[in-house]
Amino acid sequence: MSEKKKAETPEELEAEETVEEVEAEAVDAEDIPDERDEKIKQLESEVAAQKDKYMRLAAEYDNYRKRTANEKLGIYDDATAKAVTELLPVADSVRMALENLKNSDPEIIKGVELIKSQLDRSFEKLKIESYGETGDEFDPNLHNAVSMVDSEDIESNHIAAVFQTGYKIGDKIIRHAMVQVAN
Repeated sequence: MSEKKKAETPEELEAEETVEEVEAEAVDAEDIPDERDEKIKQLESEVAAQKDKYMRLAAEYDNYRKRTANEKLGIYDDATAKAVTELLPVADSVRMALENLKNSDPEIIKGVELIKSQLDRSFEKLKIESYGETGDEFDPNLHNAVSMVDSEDIESNHIAAVFQTGYKIGDKIIRHAMVQVAN
């Protein structure tokens, strides 16, 4: 190892201090990439955390939007079902009137048929479906069996007679059909 010669003039002292500063900065520069890498990793993890938080918030909002849309649709269906429930006795009366007016004046029958078609169109606009026809398969979720009958004309577990038509809106049952089931 060589010994350093002591600086004797102020210029030499200044040059020696500058060399020491450069050497110190060089040592610090070697540490800087490690600090930068750590800072970059820290910032990347913060960005990833913020992105994850944003994605979760977006998914939560999307779920909220879908849930409220379904609730609004359900509220509409419930309100429609409640209003239609009040009109079902009228529809039943019109149906019974048509069944009992077979030998009456054709003008009266035509008038009652017109009323029935208007009710049917109104139900169709409200997306109300009637169900429960003779010959349909019996489904305890849709039909209310009030009696059973032996019949050779109709298959077993099928509807033999309909006493009251059933109505539904979408999957929501407004009124179950009252039926007689064949054995």
